[in-house]
Order: sequence, then structure tokens, then C-alpha cells
Amino acid sequence: MKAVPKYFVVLIVIVLPALLLHLLLPTVAEGSNTFLPDWQVKWEKEKLEVINPAAVRNSQDWLKVKEQEVSSKPEDAVSGWFRVTLPTGEWNEPGISLAQVTGKDVLVFIENKLLYEKNRDYMYLKHRLLLPIEQEDLGKTIYIWVETPRGANGVDGRMTIGEFGDLRGAYIQKDLGDFVMGSVFLFIALVMFFSCLFLPRQTMPAWMSLSLVICGCGIQLITYSPFLYTFCGEYGKIWVTLFDISIFVFVPALTYYFEKMYGQGPFGLIRYMRIFHVAYSLICLAFMFFNQYTDDRFFSAYYVVSVSMLGVIIIFQMLILVGITITYTIKRSKDAYIFTIGFSLLTTAALADLVTFYTKNGQYHLYLWKWGVLALIISLIVMLGRKFVQSHEQVVRYSKELEMFNNELQRSEKMEIISELAASVAHEVRNPLQVTRGFMQLLGERSNQSQQEYLSLALKELDRAAAIITDFLTFAKPEMEQVSRLNLSEELRHVTGILMPLANIGGGTIHLDVPRTIYILGNSSKLKQAMVNLVKNSIEALNGEGTIKIWAYTEKGQAIIHIRDNGVGMDVRELERLGEPYFSNKTKGTGLGLMVTFRIIEAMQGKIDFTSHKGIGTEVVISIPLARE
Repeated sequence: MKAVPKYFVVLIVIVLPALLLHLLLPTVAEGSNTFLPDWQVKWEKEKLEVINPAAVRNSQDWLKVKEQEVSSKPEDAVSGWFRVTLPTGEWNEPGISLAQVTGKDVLVFIENKLLYEKNRDYMYLKHRLLLPIEQEDLGKTIYIWVETPRGANGVDGRMTIGEFGDLRGAYIQKDLGDFVMGSVFLFIALVMFFSCLFLPRQTMPAWMSLSLVICGCGIQLITYSPFLYTFCGEYGKIWVTLFDISIFVFVPALTYYFEKMYGQGPFGLIRYMRIFHVAYSLICLAFMFFNQYTDDRFFSAYYVVSVSMLGVIIIFQMLILVGITITYTIKRSKDAYIFTIGFSLLTTAALADLVTFYTKNGQYHLYLWKWGVLALIISLIVMLGRKFVQSHEQVVRYSKELEMFNNELQRSEKMEIISELAASVAHEVRNPLQVTRGFMQLLGERSNQSQQEYLSLALKELDRAAAIITDFLTFAKPEMEQVSRLNLSEELRHVTGILMPLANIGGGTIHLDVPRTIYILGNSSKLKQAMVNLVKNSIEALNGEGTIKIWAYTEKGQAIIHIRDNGVGMDVRELERLGEPYFSNKTKGTGLGLMVTFRIIEAMQGKIDFTSHKGIGTEVVISIPLARE
């Protein structure tokens, strides 16, 4: 739950400034006048042979209307005339702008002079008009004829009049934001698509589906906006077709993305939804091309399939996805938190759009939904990014484990070779050493005082060599010949008693704190040998006064032994080499002591870890399985 505010802040930081920037940018030219004129409307119930204001100028069927009634047409009307008298004013190059005219074909006249004509052979019905007029046209009557098929209601009552140059800047800027945002989405989708070529195969489907979702949103933003139809209206059929295709791709791609992120869902629901959406989208695509081939003869049926029914299906799908995400949210899934935030922003924006749309009787251009889409896409990208981070962390963890296993394997192989060599050499050398020691003892009995001094020194060195050979043999064969149930406290007290005088000579002390209730399985002499090696190393690391603390406890079926000193300590490089053959920090050390210790602990199915800091000290942690009762 702690991660949720962070992602929520990311969404707010990205979406809110963009929304404020879009809202604060001027969309009305300075010096212009936006007003609601006194419109008159005349509805036509039959198709006109000739479209000319002169034919209707003196008709008795003109009706004065209020703002909310301007675009409300009778059900049987096929076209409509709208007229209003232009105001007068002081403008050098006057122009007028109408925010929205809804209809298939639109003609604009000033008195009998044709000022604008647009005939569309595709079903995008929104027009934004910017018309230059002459000074002498001010004060005259403007006539607008609109063909009004289903979904087209005529003229938005507001009109803006001012300098044509100023109006043109606001006119271009009006829908430019949608075009730019959609283009950014398309660019992101394109980059993601080409990035798929360099991704692992297991992550490619989720990445590809998300790129299709973002691409679909980008195309919808661009082709829903009047910008393209205003400036590139001759390609209107292409824009409408792209909008429909983007819807048909967006829905199954979003479902597939969720399947990759959450799995097949309860009872395989997400998988079944994805299969259904793919099949339905293919049907819609086939119907779309068939309708275009027949010159929109089946447009009404196509509208029901691709708009009415698909809208219900999308709403149903969103409800299911919300239910699934709530389920995962209850299970404390961070991805579900993130999606819930993004989807909530989309839902809020869409509801605000729909409420406004219906309160204005359908005379409202859906506007806020694109910011909700932006929030949803950001949340989806964050979810996928988290997936990549988790995959990367898993790969790194596996790499470290693999490296550790490789090092352990190399060490085991190396130790095996050394142990075989040590065993053969020790057996071959030990017997001659014993014979030599016996003869030197005989010589010592027959030698004078000065010769005995040298013979005594030679015997000590032979004993040291014998101890090294014993270490070799222990290293080569650390198996416990006689395993018994050992009281850890008694074993460590024996080790402490042996080494306490050695520590006291240099000014050091040993503190022991081991409960008498800890029992382990092992060989007493081997365990003591390992502990003597470790404690003796700590004593030698003190270099005088210092303290060695030994304590033990049980944890998760293991006896945990700590040996800590405040001696000279070791750096990282020295720690890494501990246990290597013939590595030692002592002048006369061979490194065999620690090698033997490692082998004994391993033979007891235990583990040994070192932590050390230069100038602070070293701590050894040994874990050995507890003996069962």
C-alpha cells in the first residue's frame, strides 16, 4: 500500500500540468467577440432539388429559437436552414467562426452569395467553420444549410466574429492539442514496437500488446478530433476507417495485455474475453469493408454492430476488468493498485464527459476522455515497467546464485584434488618422519649437552611437520569416524580452558556464554580442532589487549555459534580468500588450519560465514544442525 501514493503522484504530476496547460492556452482570439445570436431555423422534411437562400428567404416556416433549441431537430427532418444577421463593427479584415456545425453536407451563404461548401462522402459529421467576409457583408444575413442524417442536429448556437488573422490562430490551435497528444502516443507506440526486436521472447507479447493499445489510443485521438477533417478533409474516408480499425484493435489488445499481466483470470475469464473480442473485431472489420464496398448501403446495420453493440461490450468488459483488479487489490497486488488509479481517472473523465453530453442534449464534443486515456496508458506503462524490473531483478538474482554455485563447484573440485594429493603425500611422508624422530631420540640419549640443544630444536620442527601432515590428513578425510551427541557448552568450555592462558599472555580475555541445553551431533575431537583453530586465530588477531566473545543459541533447528574479536580485522579481498589453500595472514602460516576448519564444519552439515572490518575486528558465525531428542 505504501507504493500507491508514489504512482498516484506520478500520474497527477504528468496529467494535471498537461490538462492545465491545455485549459489555460487561449482558444479565443484577442479582440474578437463570441456571442449567441438570435438564430432562426427552418427544417426541411424532403430533399431539396435546389439549395438557394432565395427560395426560403420569405418562407413563413422560420422559427425563432433559444440556445438549447438551436440543434434540436424533428425526427423526420432531413435538412435544415439556419440564419442570423451579422453584427456590425470596426474590423479591417473581418471573419466569423462557428465552433461546431453537425451535418454531412454544409453550405454557407451571405444573402445569395455562396461563401462555403463542404460535401462529405463519409460519416464524420463535425465541422468547424472559419470564414473570411468583406466589410460590406457586416450587417447582412448569413444562411447555413445543413444536411442532417442520424446523429446530426445542425448548428451550435455560438458565433465568434473578429479579425480574420486572429481568428485563424485560435482556429488552428483549437484542436491542435489532440493532434499533438495523439502523435506523441503514436511515436511512443512506434518506439515500443521496434524495441520488441531486442527484447526476450517471454516479454515480447506484453510489450507488443501494450504498444498496440497506445497506438490505438493515438489514432483515436487524432481521427476523432476535427483537426484532420478540417485541414485534410479530402482524406476523410481514410481517417474514419482508421478510427474504426483502431477501436477494433484496441479492445482485444487491451484484453490480451491483461491476460499477460494477470494470467487467464478466474475460471479463464480473461482468456475467453480475449478470444471473443478477437472474433468480434474480425467480424466488425469484415462488415466495415463490406459496407464501404457497397457505398454505405448497410451503414445503419454497421452502426449498430460497430457502435451500439460494441459500446455495450466494451462497458461490460471494463466492468469485468474492474472486478478482477479489485480482487487483486484485495490481495495487495501493487499492479492492481496502479491500474485502479489509472482506470479510476479514465472512468471519472468519461463520466464527466457523458454527463455533460446528455445534459447538453448531445451537443458536446467529448473532451475529458483523452486525459483519462493518458492516465490509463501511463498506469499500464508503469505496470509493464514494474514487470521488467522484477524480471531484471530475478535474472540478477539467478546470475548471482549461478555464480555462487560455479564458485562452489570450482572450490569443491579444487579441494577434492588437493585432498587426494594431501592424503597420498601425508601417508608417504609420515612414516619416514616417525622413523627419523625415533633415531634422533636415540642420538639425543648419547649426545652431550651442546648437541642435545640442536637435537631438541630438530625434534620440535619434526613435531611441527607432523602436525601439518595431520592437518593434511584431516583435510583429506574430514569424515566423522565416531559421531556422538555432544553438549556444545561443554565442548566450547574445554576449548576456552585450553586457550585462555594463551590469550592472557598477550593481555586478552575470552568471554563465553553458551546455554547448557544445546546438543549437536559430531566428533568431539574434530569439533574441538575446528574451534581451536578459529579461537586461536582470534587471539593472534588481538596483537595484545582485546576481547574475544563466544556465544551460542538455537534458531530454526540450528545451533548458531558466534566468535567475535576486536582485533586487526580483514579487508574484502582477504575475506574472499579465506579457506583457500596456503593463504594466511601469519608469517609462518600455511592456511591449512582454516581449510581444515571449513572441511570439518561441512562434514557436520554446517555452514561458516565471516564478517570483518579493517581495524574493527572479525566475527565468525557457524551454524550446525541440532541433535534430535
